[in-house]
Amino acid sequence: MNSTQTKAVAAAGTTVLLWASAFVSIRSAGAAYSPGALALGRLLAGSIVLGAICLVRREGLPPRAAWPGIVISGLLWFGLYMVVLNWGEQKVDAGTAALLVNVGPLVMALLAGWLLKEGLPSRLMAGMAVSFAGTVVVGLSMSGEGDSSVLGMALCLLAAVSYASGVVGQKPALRHASALQVTTFGCLVGAVACLPFMGVLVGEASRAPVSATLNMVYLGVFPTALAFTTWAYALARTTAGRMGATTYAVPALVVLMSWLFLDEVPEWLTLLGGVVCLAGVAVSRSRSGRLRRASLPSAPLPEAGSGASPGGHGSSTGAGGPRSSGTER
Repeated sequence: MNSTQTKAVAAAGTTVLLWASAFVSIRSAGAAYSPGALALGRLLAGSIVLGAICLVRREGLPPRAAWPGIVISGLLWFGLYMVVLNWGEQKVDAGTAALLVNVGPLVMALLAGWLLKEGLPSRLMAGMAVSFAGTVVVGLSMSGEGDSSVLGMALCLLAAVSYASGVVGQKPALRHASALQVTTFGCLVGAVACLPFMGVLVGEASRAPVSATLNMVYLGVFPTALAFTTWAYALARTTAGRMGATTYAVPALVVLMSWLFLDEVPEWLTLLGGVVCLAGVAVSRSRSGRLRRASLPSAPLPEAGSGASPGGHGSSTGAGGPRSSGTER
């Protein structure tokens, strides 16, 4: 594995850890904040941090060619995904929500293979099939929990589809703009889309305990500003389908964190489904399913920055340097 692949794997690992913590923080903050208000507060906090980093790095506005992907990811991933996930986590526990959302990589791989011409390697599809079977087991384990849990399952599956669609929309934007630019302006688009919840946010913030508000700020700074940027960095250097497969590690971490911090442990059949999901990871990450490097320009990639995007994909001189238009992945 060369240095570029090593950095991509490290970035993906950072993302997985922080996104796992997000499920726990959402569950905790959701006791005081409604789904739309929590999403808006998270996105505003993330936009402030990302905007400040952009100013320091003098990133500037993304090129016109990147905006379609930024808008798609902003509306579907930063906006819709966060609202419906927050809502879903009010109906099911954090670990179950994480397991259900992991149907997303299957949708992502299928969309990426079709729309981005990434192809559908057999090992990747086999791993996806195993993990999807695990998701079905999770669904069966929740079938007797009542209407509230059924609604929660449906919302988590909608979150999975919206995030998968957002990732596939984001991938082409990374050919023209840096990971930091794509993440920052995607977050801003999501925040603008959630502005109708501003009145609710202000009212709930005045009554919410400090711990819930701190959880909301944490969600904006770390699982959003930092984790979405490290995701975009890694996504620019591999395929959307293979990046999606790495997120199958999230449920195991969420179950552990929710047990430690929320005293929540899913039923044994739900946990069994989670183990099957992780078995799918092993299949998709085997020799012929390992991370495949995306097409990269011949110029060297910039070094990763501290807590922010490591410069643009295809940029050899930093934020203001020339960019490669990229090739089809």
